[in-house]
Order: sequence, then structure tokens, then C-alpha cells
Amino acid sequence: EKILPFIKRRKSLSIIFYLVFLFYFSIPAFQIPLLDYQRTYVSSLMEQRAIEHLMIFYPHQSWESFGSINQNLFRAIVSMEDGNFFNHKGVDWEELEKSMRLNKRRRRAARGGSTITMQLAKNLYYTTNKSVFRKAKELLTTFRIEKEVSKKGILHQYVNIIEWGDGVFGIDEAADKFFGKEPGELTTTECAKLAAVIPSPLVHQPNVNSGYVRRRSGIIRGRIGDVILFPEK
Repeated sequence: EKILPFIKRRKSLSIIFYLVFLFYFSIPAFQIPLLDYQRTYVSSLMEQRAIEHLMIFYPHQSWESFGSINQNLFRAIVSMEDGNFFNHKGVDWEELEKSMRLNKRRRRAARGGSTITMQLAKNLYYTTNKSVFRKAKELLTTFRIEKEVSKKGILHQYVNIIEWGDGVFGIDEAADKFFGKEPGELTTTECAKLAAVIPSPLVHQPNVNSGYVRRRSGIIRGRIGDVILFPEK
């Protein structure tokens, strides 16, 4: 009886591996984006938001150096978004399989399985429109990023390009808008609140003391101390 669930899990993972393998050979290489440096300044999501809001210019975003950001922000993000970030190669297959099972059981997207690298790929190169074909390209882009960019580089790009609120992109803009501070001046609590709203930045704000933000930021503060940035292997 104990063996059966294990077999089912292995079967689910085998299906996922097969789909990735299939798409790898069915999608032309030219359709997988090169790691364009300019994309770290104007991402596909920024372009999408500009079109949606009929903006003449792209949302403003400033690039903040890694060392000038409170390191607890990186710990907060890893603790809540991708606890296995330093161990996987772009995709956390076990977490993805758990997500699929839970979503199937609840018949809705109750749990996300995207890693930080997957989120970076989606933000940089793709819109929020969903399709199986786009998801496959997103996965292949994820593998490419992991191969060509260090974990530090991935985290650095991530905090500088993701959406933190309506028209708010990058940690420099977010820290200033929500807390009136530079990224290096953020407190641990503020870092936790910022990380708390990443899944739904258009719905929740880190400087609003809602139940959602309190609950998630409380969980994050309890985990931050356990996160070791860039552990030696």
C-alpha cells in the first residue's frame, strides 16, 4: 500500500519529463529567446502593462545593485517562493508534482509550482496569457537561464524586474513607493511584507496591514533565519 503512492508520483513526474522532452524537439530553437540584456530593463510584462493601460512610455524602473539591497529581501523571497532554489536546476519537480495533485483535487489553481527562475523567465519574455505551448517555451527558457546565469544573477534580476504593484516594477521603485526608503534601508519586516505580495501584486499592497499580508509576512519572518544565501555544495 505504501508503494502505490510512490508509483503514482513517479508516473506523474515521468509524464512531465516526457512533455518537456517532446516540446524540446518540437519547438524550433529560434523560438526560444536569447538572454537579451535589454530585457532586464524592459520586460515582456512591462510591455503588456503599457499596452493594457494605453501608456505612451513603459513603466519606470531603476536597476539596483545587488549589494545595495537588504539581503533579507532575498532570504524572504526564497523562503516563500522557492525554498529549494539553491538545489534545483530551474524546476522543482517534486513541488511541481505536489502542485498538480493539489490543483487537480481542488479543481482550481490552489497552489503554484513555479520556481524563481520560472517566474523570471515568464516576466522577462512572456505575457500572462496562458497556453500549453507557451508553458513549454517558458520551461525551456528556464533551463537556458539556469545554464547561463548564476543563482546570484537570477535573484538579482528577479528583484529588479518583477511587478510589486500596479505600475511598480523593480525593488527600487517598490521600496520608495510603499515605504519611502532605499532598498538597503528596508527592515526585515518590510522585506517580508514585500515578499508576501509577490503572488498577487495587483490585489495586495505591502504597506496595507491586511490579513493576507499579516499572515504571509508572519510566515516569512519565521523562515528567514533558516535561509542560507548561496550555500557551499
